[in-house]
Amino acid sequence: MIDPEGVVPVLTFLKDHSNAQFKSLIDIAGMDVPARVNRFETYTDEVNPIDSIEPIFKAANWMEREVWDMYGVFFNGHPDLRRILTDYGFEGHPLRKDFPLSGYTEVRYDEEAKRVVSEPVEMQQEFRQFDFANTFEHVQGGGNLASLPKPESK
Repeated sequence: MIDPEGVVPVLTFLKDHSNAQFKSLIDIAGMDVPARVNRFETYTDEVNPIDSIEPIFKAANWMEREVWDMYGVFFNGHPDLRRILTDYGFEGHPLRKDFPLSGYTEVRYDEEAKRVVSEPVEMQQEFRQFDFANTFEHVQGGGNLASLPKPESK
């Protein structure tokens, strides 16, 4: 666990020190926990940037762009922070826990217009929240297994 201000010095040490010799960066991953003040595992939120490590590991260029695109973590000092997996007009960041499962827009081919159109998502039914405390809460009888009918013995 590293404080955001310590990411660059620690990674510089790990790369350059003769006893560590971390010469390549394999991956940068993200995790969103909206209930925390610093909702992202990088100990930051959607407003406060974290320093880019691209000057230390050139491979971080694409990886930081991916974390920016999917989670919205801003990397201060990144040379080309733009979307990499979603379209440039895409709204939001799809791996955030508060991103709607259906997204905000849908894309379809319009036969009359003879082109692809983007429209707001229209749900046929209201979205339902399935937030059960336990597996059997939805069973009639308040989730009590004793209230379920007993199987017939043969």
